[in-house]
Amino acid sequence: MNILMVLTSHAELGDTGHKTGFWLEEFAAPYYAFIDAGATVTLASPAGGQPPVDPRSSEPEFQTEATQRFEQDSEAQALLAQTVALSAVKPEEYDAIFFPGGHGPMWDLATDEGNARLVEAFYQQGKVIGAVCHGPAALVLAQDDQGQSILKGKQVTGFTNEEEVAVDLDQVVPFALETRLVELGGQFSGGAKFEPKVVVDGRLVTGQNPASSEPAAKALIQALK
Repeated sequence: MNILMVLTSHAELGDTGHKTGFWLEEFAAPYYAFIDAGATVTLASPAGGQPPVDPRSSEPEFQTEATQRFEQDSEAQALLAQTVALSAVKPEEYDAIFFPGGHGPMWDLATDEGNARLVEAFYQQGKVIGAVCHGPAALVLAQDDQGQSILKGKQVTGFTNEEEVAVDLDQVVPFALETRLVELGGQFSGGAKFEPKVVVDGRLVTGQNPASSEPAAKALIQALK
């Protein structure tokens, strides 16, 4: 199993003066789920190199077994420091693609045409596509060969509007993720705030929030089997 994990390169939280990036747990938990299942994992980002981690996700209250494992894992840290630029990725080399969240993807992966083409290639080649929390923002530009959103008619979840309000960022994000997924024809279902929820629709696997990151990764592994 060759799995491509795509992280954000975007570090600015709108015009708040605060930093964002990827959410550490949403990278670490899936990364180890994949590695422990015997997968080979490649890390990529729009800009390549070290992607920005959301500083809040490094705070003690958000640490988990997976993030602590990452802090002790110099090999994983070295991989993260040198992510491959998206422009250099060859979709045919991978069985699945996975997008961790954090707010960063709402700005760069959601608007990156190169990323959209990459997602479309995975979709057209019948590969598994996974995303968690704000990660589904990376799917919003991708279309099928009929010019329709790849999310149209698909069961999907992601960070809910209710959760965005709860973290006081509903007025900061460039768009409401839940609303956009619905506008694109996705059949959105959200669970309780900050509780694990994963939705699988064939080759599309989505998780709602940080608590959903490990279950979403395990669901992606199941989808690959």
